[in-house]
Amino acid sequence: MDARLGTAAAVAVLVVALAGCGGRTQAEAPVQQAKLPPATSSAPTTTTPPPPPELPMGGRTVFPQYRVVAYYGTGGTPALGVLGQGTPEEAADAVDKAAQGFATPDRKVQPAMEFIATVADGYPGPDGAYSHQVASEEVQRYLDVAREHHQLFIVDVQPGQRDFMSAVQPYRDLLAQPDVGLALDAEWRMEPGQVPGTVIGHVGATEVNGVLDWVAELTKSRDLPQKVVLLHMFRASMIPDLAGVAEHPELALVQHLDGFGGVETKMDIYHAIANPDKFHMGFKLFYQQDKPMLGPDEVLRMTPQPEFVSYQ
Repeated sequence: MDARLGTAAAVAVLVVALAGCGGRTQAEAPVQQAKLPPATSSAPTTTTPPPPPELPMGGRTVFPQYRVVAYYGTGGTPALGVLGQGTPEEAADAVDKAAQGFATPDRKVQPAMEFIATVADGYPGPDGAYSHQVASEEVQRYLDVAREHHQLFIVDVQPGQRDFMSAVQPYRDLLAQPDVGLALDAEWRMEPGQVPGTVIGHVGATEVNGVLDWVAELTKSRDLPQKVVLLHMFRASMIPDLAGVAEHPELALVQHLDGFGGVETKMDIYHAIANPDKFHMGFKLFYQQDKPMLGPDEVLRMTPQPEFVSYQ
């Protein structure tokens, strides 16, 4: 075949093929637009943080909003205080009733249980500490009832021959809760060789400050409401360098004066060692040993006026 004829035939075939495609080349074909999913509005989601924990009856600072009224003792025995008389429910009802006598127009009353969780002993015990911890189940039983009544719960520590920090640290989980405070009872802080009940104990400000720093940091790190901390004493020698005790905004620090006896004796002790410029003042009433026991009206007439009152 003539080469020119072959070329012409090929061109003819190409023309026919293009005619079958509507006469458009691939470059001329319409472009198909990709279909996108419909737009959705995705506004950022925000979650409101829970409010910070509060005290049992509301608020985050103890004083001067409240006057705290407590029953003192431990579970299962009235020998160490009125809190151990009867059941936890009976004790809670009694605290609520006693507290009402201390209500004033400028302050609400906050009932409380002060529970001796570490008890000083007259014998060394298995670890030689001259103290023992009350079973955690018993502590929790009273705490549960205190919560049902919207009461504060204060862990009282009688360390024996332990130092206060060693005796307090086992209660970290309790103290990390917003309704639990602490009481340091220097009467039962023994030196090596001393036996509780045979001498009156004492503690220095340095040891107390170690505990206060630790509790204040725990309170701050958990964003807890102000925590009540009591320093029990009825002689100046029990915390001889009291002026060196550190203050913390996280703590409502109470100098709790708890001697017993006649009214004149109690008032002399109170006025001799009270330091209201540095501490909130506390005062203890004894059902059996006080002769006579002061009533709420008489306590409220005291100067300086107690902000924490307990019954034993």
